[in-house]
Amino acid sequence: MNGKPLKTRLSLSLAVLLSSSLTLGQAQADSLEINLTLPEITTGQYHRPYTAVWVEDAKGQSVRTLSLWVMQEGEGYKWLKDIRRWWRKAGRDDMNFVDAIASATRPAGKYPISWDLKDDQGGQVANGKYTLLVEVVREHGGRDLVRHKFQLDGKPFKAEIAPTIETGTISLQYLVE
Repeated sequence: MNGKPLKTRLSLSLAVLLSSSLTLGQAQADSLEINLTLPEITTGQYHRPYTAVWVEDAKGQSVRTLSLWVMQEGEGYKWLKDIRRWWRKAGRDDMNFVDAIASATRPAGKYPISWDLKDDQGGQVANGKYTLLVEVVREHGGRDLVRHKFQLDGKPFKAEIAPTIETGTISLQYLVE
């Protein structure tokens, strides 16, 4: 048996592998970069806020929870229902999911959050209309639900969401590679 068929198969396999790697690299390079600010609040009794950051599709269905910051000690999960919209849309049906994504509450500061454009099951989302939601709830404090509609269509964009009492300025940038 001569080496040509084997060499041809190896070359073809290598070409397919490189082609799929480049395609995957391009799809994975697109992202939505979010910069969330939690302001320093000095009036009254201050507790770090429960915070949920997630994306919904045009039908209002949860696509991906990007961040969930809650008190994880003692009875902290008991208060998850106070993050009302996120709880109804994404949290209440699967505590294993909540356990997998939850992390500790954060103090005032700036926090980068990156979305790789995948849903909660790991599948790539389609181009279309989406809404970024940020829900912040603080014991003995306020509650804010911030929404920003955007479109994934392969065209990069930047946006800024005005501050509220419980959130500082939130910026987002859709990066297309």
